[in-house]
Amino acid sequence: MMSEANYGVEIFALNARWEEFPDEVREHALMCSLDLLGALILGSYGRQFAIGERLAQSVGLNGNVPIIGSSNTYNLLGAAIAMGHSCNSFDIDDGHRQIQGHPGTSFIAGVMAAAVSQNVRYADYLSTLVVCYELTIRWALAMQEEYGYLHSTGAYGAFGTALGVGRLLGFDKRQLNNALSIADFHAPMTPVMRSVEHPSMNKDGVPFGALVGTMAVLETINGSTGKIHILEKPEYARHLDNLGKVWHILELYYKPYACCRWAHQPIKAVIDLMKEYSFRYTDVDKVMVYTFRSATRLSKIEPSNTDEAQYNIAWPVASALVYGDVGYQQVRDEALKDERVLDMMKRLSFVVDPVLESQFPEKRLAYVEICLKSGSCCKSRIYEAPGEPEDPDLNLGWIEDKFRRITKPMLKAESREEIIRLVTDSGSEIGMKDWVIKINAALKK
Repeated sequence: MMSEANYGVEIFALNARWEEFPDEVREHALMCSLDLLGALILGSYGRQFAIGERLAQSVGLNGNVPIIGSSNTYNLLGAAIAMGHSCNSFDIDDGHRQIQGHPGTSFIAGVMAAAVSQNVRYADYLSTLVVCYELTIRWALAMQEEYGYLHSTGAYGAFGTALGVGRLLGFDKRQLNNALSIADFHAPMTPVMRSVEHPSMNKDGVPFGALVGTMAVLETINGSTGKIHILEKPEYARHLDNLGKVWHILELYYKPYACCRWAHQPIKAVIDLMKEYSFRYTDVDKVMVYTFRSATRLSKIEPSNTDEAQYNIAWPVASALVYGDVGYQQVRDEALKDERVLDMMKRLSFVVDPVLESQFPEKRLAYVEICLKSGSCCKSRIYEAPGEPEDPDLNLGWIEDKFRRITKPMLKAESREEIIRLVTDSGSEIGMKDWVIKINAALKK
């Protein structure tokens, strides 16, 4: 174990500037900004966000930091706690295949809270997003090797949150190293497969990553000391050798549907088959879904709350057959007694395909076969989910269209366009506090 900091992480984090990033990286930062905002907006309509706000208020964390989707204001920690309960609550945020989780939502609550508390320029916020993606993903890769066990989003969220909050609060390299060391040590080791098999608000552990990462910064400010994070260990130096050369933000996937990524392939397959063969859900007799083993381990129970609906494979596929989409309207608590979807769930079966299993996790693949009551059957091609990094249609326009679709239940068309213009203007000199206030005004909740 090393005993002295080398500051490679911290120097990159503190010196990164928006104008120095490649054009492709800047475009992806705008994509991430709009995509994460969409997740925060949807989350602000959910029960978990109400709990996060109630928690922040109950422990006296009021202040002057506005947050997305609320008229209440908090201090830095309160804002991170509240938004940490909304950003992943509808499972519509970005992901990264190799870390098998959601880097953006892991740090957005704390980063947004810090950017607003300091009222930094929008470009500074965007730069911080890039830094957080690059180093959070690298820490997650090292963490998986260090512990030899798959941990989910909240684990690396502690590191990413401390990184972004410390940068935005003006830490020097020693202060930032200290905060990262504290966050690394106390990171919540969230067991992802437990939440896959037993869905609950535990989910990806996002709120606790936001809490620990923000607390690590506050601990540093108040004098606590830590030493060494795992990216300083010699055996993980290779993850830092390509900083500024290989951009992990370009490897993200984006989720069109409000559920676990492992259900997106059969969702797209059944939607396309229904369009191609012009049948309705009332014509369906049975559906066989062929996929990889981890996807078949997703819950198939009749959901009693939105978390059980999202971390489920049967409910989303059945909803896609009935509605042609899986968004906020299909997974909110009020939708879960829909007898048409419940009946369709009983017509589904899930099969591990050994060829598809052999390609996981580098590729997450599925195909479906649908037999109709008429006796005819149709079979899809093998699908990857839409929005993979190799998807030729993936660009800022794709994210804008997604934002319009997922926020349609709560935003008027002109409000959606106003927000898109605000978020995609990287040259804006607006401060982040005013940025959030403008978005909340467009929401008019």
